[in-house]
Amino acid sequence: MATSTSVFLSFSLCLLLLCHSSRAQLGLGQQGAGEPWMGARRYSRVSQCRFEKLSTLELTRRVPSEAGYTEYFDQYNEQLQCVGVALSRHTIQPRGLLLPSFSSAPPRRWSMVDAAGRGIIGTVIPGCPETFQSFQQTEQQWEQVAGGCQRFRDEHQRIHYFREGDIIALPAGVAYWSYNNGEAAVVAITTFDTSSYANQLDYQHREFLLAGRERLVEQASQVEVRYQQIKGNNLLSGFDLEPLADALGVDRELVRKIQNPDDRRGEIVLVTSGLQVLQASRQSEQLAREREVRQVCQEGTGCQSNVLEAYCTMKIRQNIGDPLRADYFNPRAGRITTLNSQKLPILRYVQMSAVRALLRPNAIVSPHWNINAHSIMYALRGCSRVQVVGHRGRTVFVGELRQGQLLVVPQYFAVTLQAQRESFEWVSIKTNDNAIVSHFAGKTSALRGMPVEVLMNSYRISREEAMQLKFNRGNELALFTSKIEREAIRAPV
Repeated sequence: MATSTSVFLSFSLCLLLLCHSSRAQLGLGQQGAGEPWMGARRYSRVSQCRFEKLSTLELTRRVPSEAGYTEYFDQYNEQLQCVGVALSRHTIQPRGLLLPSFSSAPPRRWSMVDAAGRGIIGTVIPGCPETFQSFQQTEQQWEQVAGGCQRFRDEHQRIHYFREGDIIALPAGVAYWSYNNGEAAVVAITTFDTSSYANQLDYQHREFLLAGRERLVEQASQVEVRYQQIKGNNLLSGFDLEPLADALGVDRELVRKIQNPDDRRGEIVLVTSGLQVLQASRQSEQLAREREVRQVCQEGTGCQSNVLEAYCTMKIRQNIGDPLRADYFNPRAGRITTLNSQKLPILRYVQMSAVRALLRPNAIVSPHWNINAHSIMYALRGCSRVQVVGHRGRTVFVGELRQGQLLVVPQYFAVTLQAQRESFEWVSIKTNDNAIVSHFAGKTSALRGMPVEVLMNSYRISREEAMQLKFNRGNELALFTSKIEREAIRAPV
């Protein structure tokens, strides 16, 4: 099955009378936030890390649900703790609904779907108006309208449709849900930035369910026991019956239903008849965004419209699966597509970015290092030989990165990849909204930017050798064909 990727990311926010404090939480009030060389992340624990040896990581735990399952990488793994991230993977079957929840750390999601795969995701952001409105018949609540007819009025905040290759940004700490309305399973990888200033609890990722409950795993391992201590029943199940019924304005029986501790469906449930939600055209969505800003500002919130637009109407989706969007392209070597805050401004609040790349058989990625970010590489398909070199030239990893595996590449550590007999495709999550990469070879590389005399004296080589070292890759950028491929091209027919 051909697969593609979309990423869901998030930022933190507060609204209305808390606009000033919310900007601080977003990193807008932090020194260096959004600047090319710095990021709004906490480093007190990260500074204690020692990257003497790296290893590929596998998913360690699977929790089944009615319409899919959730898998986890061990967030207590030293490598993930050092870079301040946690990761999980949801597999949502057709007509599967991922129940509403929110996270203690900014989550970023990206989904692998085939050409038929698609889905929708919705958020409920405090203070933003419900601009999707419909009138549908129902047996419960009716509204009298002109002409004596009755109709049921529903309204909700905007929903967003995603397809293969999409990256979506979602608010941290804000409720969200997702639904697979396609004909193929959606596999969503979520990266949680536990070192973000948005997470003021600790460096541990916690997910708070608003409905349902996570299924318990029999004969759980030590890792599974740790996760069961983090997740379990939904938040509403912890409140006393009477005050919750009074607060919601409903009877005790309805509260018992929503608190249902015997719900065994898990966090991904099957919607038998399909989920019926409103779908807006592009024109109506644009009108809705404009109406949101006008409506909230007219209510006298005291906030400027551009701030409200950032919160309620900012663009949260960008596709990086389309080959036409590639930033680096070599027809014989592959392509690389980057997504940063310059392309999707909401990523400035997340302080994270993404790279998606395709490497053709035997092709090579130039050795490079990340100047201002850690990189978390996830293999989508294929196999690549990877080598990572750290401080004082010590090799900390050499081996293969295969489909479904994860590899952490720390900041400043140099890495190179070479695909094997088949194409290799991967996604890298960077812990900076505008991650900067420096290459060793190619048009814009470190070696290309140095004078020939410097290279001669640095490596004790001749001028001719220095010229070869500097210019042999010509105008190629980042992606190169292997020596075998080059010789095949040059060979006479």
